[in-house]
Amino acid sequence: MTITETLHHEAMWSPTTLGRIALPHRLAMAPMTRSRATADGRVTDLTATYYTQRASLAMLITEGTQPSEDGQGYLTTPGIHTEEQAQAWRAIADSVHAAGSSLVIQLMHVGRVAHPSNTPHGRPPVAPSAVAAQAQMFTASGPQPMPVPREMTTEDLAQTVADFRRAARLAVEAGADGVELHGANGYLLHQFLSTNANRRTDAYGGSVEGRIRFPVEVAAAVAEEIGADRVGFRIAPGNPFNDIVEDDVAAVYPALVDALAPLGLAYLHVVQGEDDALLRTLRDRWPGGLVVNRSGADLASRVQDVEDGLADVVTVGVLALANPDLVERVRTGAPLNAPDGASFYGGDEHGYTDYPRLGA
Repeated sequence: MTITETLHHEAMWSPTTLGRIALPHRLAMAPMTRSRATADGRVTDLTATYYTQRASLAMLITEGTQPSEDGQGYLTTPGIHTEEQAQAWRAIADSVHAAGSSLVIQLMHVGRVAHPSNTPHGRPPVAPSAVAAQAQMFTASGPQPMPVPREMTTEDLAQTVADFRRAARLAVEAGADGVELHGANGYLLHQFLSTNANRRTDAYGGSVEGRIRFPVEVAAAVAEEIGADRVGFRIAPGNPFNDIVEDDVAAVYPALVDALAPLGLAYLHVVQGEDDALLRTLRDRWPGGLVVNRSGADLASRVQDVEDGLADVVTVGVLALANPDLVERVRTGAPLNAPDGASFYGGDEHGYTDYPRLGA
């Protein structure tokens, strides 16, 4: 099957639902950090333009958005833990809906992937264990080593669950169609799953059952707060990003999926590497919608996942970043814009809202 034939196949452009979220087709936007919020974590009119430009995609999953002050690790990332932040998101939700798409706010607590100088509060980061990520964090004064985080107490864990719950409620009240819990890419929920960041010896560490406990508690609380059919959960099995080691991927992820399945979440979002056997295992065990982001693959390969039944919906990141009218370009066979990697993070409209559209 050629790329043109694949991209025009009927299944790709058929409607579907993820929980209560209705999608007109199967091509959605992946979450991507863009670091263009205000210093106090509010999205802006420029952010609204960015998402609205891409509303021909079936669903827009936003950049990672911190559910609490301690959830921030990068410069100028948005939050949704204050009324002012939520009000700013309201304008984006309204604009995206008017343009015909759905908005899902990704809730991302970075855990140990942080530096105090990037946050208004300046506190050390928190994490499952006091183990620093062996990586550099970009700060206003240049790259710096990530510091040793403070190990979370059981009281911290309970507060963080409450923070996720409140952030999800604020997101829905701001007009978002749902939230996605970021359990991937080496951030807090992923840290609990890992064998190098989580050295705990209490009920939240050690065994597979212990390491999946906190992510499942967060998902259960958020599902209870806003309805499970508005909640997605993102995973990245075996992804070493942000100094993550997972020695038992084949045991952890089926166990996690089995524990999440009874909650009735809207979808599971898998950042897929090369282990298609594991993806098939998760597909067979997961009763709800499955969203797949096949990292590094071309668009035809991603679409093939829908044709093969491995995915209900596929997400694209950089392709959507560089092509605000990606759906039209794909459906008409028009050439694609090349992404400008130098403008991915921070800055103004350049590399954000100024990518050319067809006919412009």
